[in-house]
Amino acid sequence: MQTLHAADLLIAVPGTAPVPGGAVVVDGDTVAALGPYEELTAAYPRARVRRWPGVLTPGLVQRRAAALLTRAYHPDPREHAELGERPLTGDRLAALEMDDTRWSGSVRRGLQQMLRHGTTAVAGAFDSLLLSTAVARSGLRVLPVATPGEPDLDPLRGVAALADAVASPLTVGGRADLAVFDVPDEAALLERGAGTCVATVLAGRLVHRRR
Repeated sequence: MQTLHAADLLIAVPGTAPVPGGAVVVDGDTVAALGPYEELTAAYPRARVRRWPGVLTPGLVQRRAAALLTRAYHPDPREHAELGERPLTGDRLAALEMDDTRWSGSVRRGLQQMLRHGTTAVAGAFDSLLLSTAVARSGLRVLPVATPGEPDLDPLRGVAALADAVASPLTVGGRADLAVFDVPDEAALLERGAGTCVATVLAGRLVHRRR
């Protein structure tokens, strides 16, 4: 079934002119069309329509994914009252009693948190069986070049332009990896960060939707 994702502003290729009232048609795991909402609804009248607030962009790449999964603990919701919701690193991580079961849960939750921040690709080497299996099951694309630094769930932290944070532009025939952020434009997105994500589509599948 084809799905038409529409937003207030479409930035299909960062660095080029955005499309006000733009939309993306997804067919399976592929981008079938890009352009103004009115044109695409006329061309694809049977497509299911999902309307989102804000800016629709290509999916982001998390270049510190390995650090987020191996040097940070992502608390279970049942631990939020005690540990909080943010990843624990450094001395706070060292104070926890970690075993394989606890690490496995943390990795799974860390990947889920990445999806909630518009991430559709991760960079780095995932050498352990635990990491490689979890990343493969998530469906996230794996890119080879990581960025050193402290773990941070926001792929936009410290970048100068959206083009520096996307895995690849949205193109007709390309993989349907996209994200939507509840902000008015790219400048606001860079200022407020990927925590504004309201939807993430991974290979055509809606894997995150803010309720």
